Formats: sequence, structure tokens, C-alpha cells
Amino acid sequence: MAKIIENDLFIPFKAEDINGETINLIDYMGQKLYLVFFRKAACPFCNMGVRELIKRHDEFIKKGIKVVALFASSKAEILKYAGEQKAPFPIIPDEKYNIYKKYGIDISYNGMLKTMFNPGKVSKAITGGFFSLKTTFQDPVLPADFLIDEEQNVVKAHYGNTYDDHLPVSKILEWNTVSTLEMN
Repeated sequence: MAKIIENDLFIPFKAEDINGETINLIDYMGQKLYLVFFRKAACPFCNMGVRELIKRHDEFIKKGIKVVALFASSKAEILKYAGEQKAPFPIIPDEKYNIYKKYGIDISYNGMLKTMFNPGKVSKAITGGFFSLKTTFQDPVLPADFLIDEEQNVVKAHYGNTYDDHLPVSKILEWNTVSTLEMN
């Protein structure tokens, strides 16, 4: 599937999150939504990202931005790794990449190599408190972020080039005050 670009209408989906709740993107009509696609549940970069979203969740609430996260992993794996953090937002398992494919998210060995051969990134993964070798042997799916407005238009689409390449949370929280063109 082609990549989503700014001003596209979001692609609706309905899925069950790790807590058994049905999440339907249509239900977010009239609200701002940060839709974040993480890699695999054992990915240390992804777990550090979840930790930051949890830590700053009150700021998202104050800005009126809802968060929905997805992992290209099974529910059991998410509960074992990312689920331990008790996120206050839905986390959806998509082990078979059904939703990832709809959003044009890639598997990239080049992205894996860019991450693995960067000593700073490797050090960050090891010292971040979530290191696991398991993710090394899994599909190298790359992360992606989508900011979806109240009318369910994509105002920002960001496809990562490495395992930790997400929109900075600080930029997402500035969504109301800056042009989305400045969010790179």
C-alpha cells in the first residue's frame, strides 16, 4: 500500500487493544489523535518511547490530543514487554501487520543497519532499561507517526528511517501552536 501523506483522510480500522477493549478510529472524530506505530514489543527504543508517552500523558490530555499506539507483535508479547508499563492509552497488537500495511509502513533492513551500526543508538538501547536481544532477530519493521485532526485528516505523516525515528513528543505537543511543516 502507498504511504499516507499530509491532507489524506485517515484510514479507519477497528481492533482490540491489549486490555480487550475495541478501538475504532471513527470514534475519535472531533478529537485530535496521535497514532503511533511502534516496532516490536521487545524493542528497547519502542519501550523508551512508550515510557516517554506515559510520562507526558497529562500534557497530551491538556492539549486535547488522544494517543493510540500499535505494536507489530502479539498481545502476549506486548503484555510481557510494553504492557508492563501500564500505559494510560490503548495499545493495539498487529502481529500480522494488517493495519501497518494499510498505513504503508515498511520493513527495512537498511533501517535496521542504520540503527545497529550507530554506537550512540546502541548505547541508548542498552542503557535505556529495556534491552532485549529478541528484537534483533525479528522483522525490521520501522516506526511511523500520524497526527490526525478533528475531521480525521492526516495533518502530519512521519515514516521512520531507523528504529527510534519518531516525531519528538515536544513537537507533537506544539501541534496547536506551530505549522505542521515546522514539525520535521
